[in-house]
Amino acid sequence: MNWLVFHIASGQAFFTGVALVIVAALASTRSHAACRRITGFCFLIGSIAIVVSATPIPFWVYGVAGLVTLVWIASAVLKKWRRGSAYAVAVVWLVAALIEAPYHVTQSLQPASSRSLSVIGDSITAGMGGDDKAETWPRILARTRGLDVQDISHAGETAASALKRARSQPVTAPVVIVEIGGNDLLGSTTAAQFAEDLEALLSHVATPSRQVVMFELPLPPFCHEYGRAQRLVAARHNVILVPKRVLLSILAGSDSTVDTIHLTQTGHQAMVDRVWSLIRSAYELDAESPSK
Repeated sequence: MNWLVFHIASGQAFFTGVALVIVAALASTRSHAACRRITGFCFLIGSIAIVVSATPIPFWVYGVAGLVTLVWIASAVLKKWRRGSAYAVAVVWLVAALIEAPYHVTQSLQPASSRSLSVIGDSITAGMGGDDKAETWPRILARTRGLDVQDISHAGETAASALKRARSQPVTAPVVIVEIGGNDLLGSTTAAQFAEDLEALLSHVATPSRQVVMFELPLPPFCHEYGRAQRLVAARHNVILVPKRVLLSILAGSDSTVDTIHLTQTGHQAMVDRVWSLIRSAYELDAESPSK
């Protein structure tokens, strides 16, 4: 995967864009010709990076940051409040970055009541074509980490179809991993329908006694609404969101996929290692002897 695509889809481009906008604002407080060129270049590239990153921070944050930025631009024309508006731009975009930052940090799980795990996923988890001979990452996880894994994954799964499958196969594990939404995002499901379907799915599986871990979707440019829906629904149900760079780093790995999405055997093994690092704390009593 191209490094630029990874930078954008992982959401890291947002922080790059914010940094460049802040540099542009601070450079605009100086009158040197070189500073003016820096201001123009950094603001242009920074603005593009923020837009294409599809970072689903709240609307009001974008609104406030956008308004303050417009005042700063207007100050260059009116030749008033230039220094104050430049500092305001730096502060407001720094706040936006701090609001986004927690979504890029992985969280630890609490100890689970048993060594069982349920996995709900699409073809990234189930593999392609339902080949029973392929050792997918849930199977490898069960074999190498001594977990009783209930694999409720299926190729082509959406949030809506995952709910039907979960209802037909009762989920009883104290920890559930949800890897879903890619087919909604790339298919015909609207962001509003995705939000509704995901709400129903998480309402079904997220109980007070269960920890639910969900992979955040890597987002193409201008697909903010799918990410915003995922974050809002996850927050309502106390679901732990895995930073989008985690899944994307697997898909971007050398020889990890056959088509940039579906995992090879190498990709499944890489997924096992990454998933175990996420859920290990839930099974910490046996963390020192993972093969048991």
